[in-house]
Amino acid sequence: MSERLSISALAFFIIMALLGAYFAFAAVQGPSGVLRREQLKADTRELTAQRDKLQSEVDRMRNLTKRLSDDFLDIDLLDERARDVLGYLRSDEIIIH
Repeated sequence: MSERLSISALAFFIIMALLGAYFAFAAVQGPSGVLRREQLKADTRELTAQRDKLQSEVDRMRNLTKRLSDDFLDIDLLDERARDVLGYLRSDEIIIH
């Protein structure tokens, strides 16, 4: 009887060890595991940096748009853009290439 009990106890411990190994593996490698969480954190940091970069670009464009609007006209910026886009020059300027 005691030999049968030890075999069943051994089988129980082997099954429990295998279940423990499976759950440990799933906790690290699974879809909600530690490695996936770290990957998601890295993706979040990358996307946050990209969002901040795009937000600064939007802010810069908003500033330029405001400076060229009817409410607030920046003459220097208007002159700079006209020279750059349209190729305007003043009559007293000399062009050096």
